[in-house]
Amino acid sequence: MIGALSLSACGSRGDKKSADGGGGNSGSTTTVTIGVDAPLTGDLSALGLGIRNSVDLAIKKANEQNEVPGVKFQIKALDDTGKPAPGQQNATQLVSDNSVLGVVGPLNSSVAQSMQQIFNDANLAEISPANTGVALSQGEKWASGDKKRPFKSYFRTATTDAVQGPFAAQYLSQDAKKTKVFLIDDQKTYGAGLAATFKGEFTKLGGAIVGEEHVNPDDRDFSAIVTKVRSSSAEAVYFGGEYPAAGPLSLQLKEAGVNIPLMGGDGIQSGDFIKLNPKSQGDLATAVGLPVEQLPTAAKFIADYKAAGYKDAYETYGGYSYDSAWAIVQAVKNVVAGNGGKLPANPRAAVVDAVQKVSFDGVTGTVSFDEFGDTTNKQLTVYTVKDGKWAVEKSGTFKG
Repeated sequence: MIGALSLSACGSRGDKKSADGGGGNSGSTTTVTIGVDAPLTGDLSALGLGIRNSVDLAIKKANEQNEVPGVKFQIKALDDTGKPAPGQQNATQLVSDNSVLGVVGPLNSSVAQSMQQIFNDANLAEISPANTGVALSQGEKWASGDKKRPFKSYFRTATTDAVQGPFAAQYLSQDAKKTKVFLIDDQKTYGAGLAATFKGEFTKLGGAIVGEEHVNPDDRDFSAIVTKVRSSSAEAVYFGGEYPAAGPLSLQLKEAGVNIPLMGGDGIQSGDFIKLNPKSQGDLATAVGLPVEQLPTAAKFIADYKAAGYKDAYETYGGYSYDSAWAIVQAVKNVVAGNGGKLPANPRAAVVDAVQKVSFDGVTGTVSFDEFGDTTNKQLTVYTVKDGKWAVEKSGTFKG
């Protein structure tokens, strides 16, 4: 994988110029860097490595196809370990590199909160393939209908928890016929927000929340909560959080004889959830978009990813990461085309404006952004664990 990543950074080193203008002269090449911020180590690294590799693949394809004449792309991937403080430091580092014209990431909504202002102040486009926290794009008062975009430079190819939580609630209530749910979240921006939107829709549909608990993301002993769930008469558990905690929680429930499904969002829809929980049969998760494996538009991505030899799976956000990187590539292409075949001086603001206007058929379907920088793709999928793998249970579009 190191070798593969190195290849993507190779170019005509003798004649390359930075991305602050000046490329496009005959025989010259401008090097543009696409940054990546994701957890490349730690508990969430399975998702983060899939993000990084998918961006790397997009960059390779852009260079192979000479997608932007006169421009060679390279990757600069930084590890945030899934925590806000390193993410903030990474944002500062990426901003200080003038060749960086766009960033893909982060994975976590809480990390995004620490980065948005830094990127926005520098007019540096940021596209997350995974953030679902609604306030990131629609402001803190979004739930009351007062939606205001806080940062012009922030975009995402993943749909939000305003859609994902209610979609899960509709499935549990209307499809799975569950009337009583025990609600648990990990107190992080993503997990708490997801649980809140689930609760709102589930109770609106007539369901009962028979217990609520909060855990820490690093907790692995859930014996006290298992006892409460067992005595609650819950028919399902809904967990707002990620797989490192969700896997052990579900396993401990099953081992205690609480044989009810645990459901979560895209943060648990990873192969590592199943590795952590050999008794996960019947557990459920929602994920943004339609199943990549079933999309005709994704067939080439899957084949190319396999051919590239990455040792890590592309995971839940691979297709969305590829599309995020390709949106930056297309934005750079449009800026170059509109400036006589070369990048203008200080091109970052122009790239942000160009990202807002992109529209193309990507791995995950049509890629475009609304007035908040949110994806226009509102489709979701419910998965269930069957025979040691995530299997598609239902796909659709949330109807509020």
